[in-house]
Amino acid sequence: MTFSVWLLVCFCGLTLGQEGLPQTEVASEIGSCFPDMCKFLKEFGAMKAKLETVETNLKEKSEALQTNLKEKSEALETKLKETESQILVLKEKEAKPLKVAFSVGLPGDTAIGPVNLLTTLVYKRVITNVGNAYNQLTGIFVAPVRGMYYFSFFYHAGGYQPVNLFLMKNNEYILASSDHMTLFDGADNGGNAAFLELQQGDQVYVQLKANTHVWGNSYTTTFSGFLLYQI
Repeated sequence: MTFSVWLLVCFCGLTLGQEGLPQTEVASEIGSCFPDMCKFLKEFGAMKAKLETVETNLKEKSEALQTNLKEKSEALETKLKETESQILVLKEKEAKPLKVAFSVGLPGDTAIGPVNLLTTLVYKRVITNVGNAYNQLTGIFVAPVRGMYYFSFFYHAGGYQPVNLFLMKNNEYILASSDHMTLFDGADNGGNAAFLELQQGDQVYVQLKANTHVWGNSYTTTFSGFLLYQI
């Protein structure tokens, strides 16, 4: 039984109880009771409407909260799957480390230079190129991954002209190998080597200084490098 029905029953009982009273007393009772009862019923109705409004708001907020929690849960699940995939890729890399190694030589069996420009040497004879990081059309090695690399270069040249070779990294001089012109030396050989920490996409190559020369022989003028380990 609801509170409204209960009030109605009480009101009916009050009315029936008043049937045995004199007319003047009934009128007096009605005059004193009904205004309070009407006021109470109005207040009760207003309170009921407010409670229904609060209940509706709570229901809407609960539904919005559930929707928000569901979206966050789905986003976390997606992020977890992405993380698991990244971990799997890293494990595969650790299980199968990337192999990068190359050795190339200058073809032609003839002098290269001297010219009045700084020249990038293009070693077109490919002895080995594991990982295909060396480009035989440009003479440039491009690091496929971040890691520690080892590079070396050697040359053969005539003693009648100066020699000056640079190992370059992204337009930066790393080291050099050179020989001065002499009249008493028929030929010269030299080289240099370095360990380099490279970022993915870094470029390494050998350049010939302007107004110097080197002998293009794929067996003695070479450029090599390999990946020691990834970082």
